[in-house]
Amino acid sequence: MSILGDLIGVLIQTLSIYTLVLFVRVLLSWFPNLDWSNPVLSTVSAITDPYLGVFRGLIPPLGGLDLSAIVAFLALQLLQGLLEQSRGYFYPAFF
Repeated sequence: MSILGDLIGVLIQTLSIYTLVLFVRVLLSWFPNLDWSNPVLSTVSAITDPYLGVFRGLIPPLGGLDLSAIVAFLALQLLQGLLEQSRGYFYPAFF
């Protein structure tokens, strides 16, 4: 067993959880009347807004639509795919 392979596995799972939290954040943004001072909502916002802010700075809204979340999801999926491929080098029997 490889410690580095296990670490990559933990990173992959962490990115999966973050993707889910990001998805929840995007869904919640469709409801403009939510109270963002709620501790749960403010925590979700505090976790995801810095990451989304990077892409919002790169991609301006088009016609009122914020497409930065799509690019953010694509970047996370790309990173997860790269990590899964590199994990195969440490556990070649499983991949």
